[in-house]
Amino acid sequence: MKKTIFASAREAEAAFYDAFGKNDLEAMMSVWADDDEIYCIHPGGARISGVENVRESWRRLFTNGQTLAFQLRARHEIHGMMVAVHSVYEQIAVAGQGPARNPMLATNVYLRTDLGWRMVAHHASPAPAAPVARTAQESEVKAAPKTLH
Repeated sequence: MKKTIFASAREAEAAFYDAFGKNDLEAMMSVWADDDEIYCIHPGGARISGVENVRESWRRLFTNGQTLAFQLRARHEIHGMMVAVHSVYEQIAVAGQGPARNPMLATNVYLRTDLGWRMVAHHASPAPAAPVARTAQESEVKAAPKTLH
């Protein structure tokens, strides 16, 4: 199967969520890099590494047959020449089940390769709360508590 060349990380991300919503395993894996260093963390799950393991995780996930619709909100992106990191709130609606569920918070990492931009990491977990707009006061720099993480 010939892989699509994604000209930008955003284009790869759009293909990722399109494949996810359609339960299309081949389209999903065409977004991912062919590198055993890739990894995926599904909500509440362990880290899954390597092309074959990531593929199998998506195959199992897609067997539920649910049609999903994704709306990405509160996008935060960091772009470099060779890597892009996107943090998004995924508002997910399941066809036939009414309004969208509580959002997930996802981090998607893309690497520029010879075949265009490819996903190398996806980590999703339940969002603690819906994103809110920051006020001017909240945006001020404050002393952060000392923590290890």
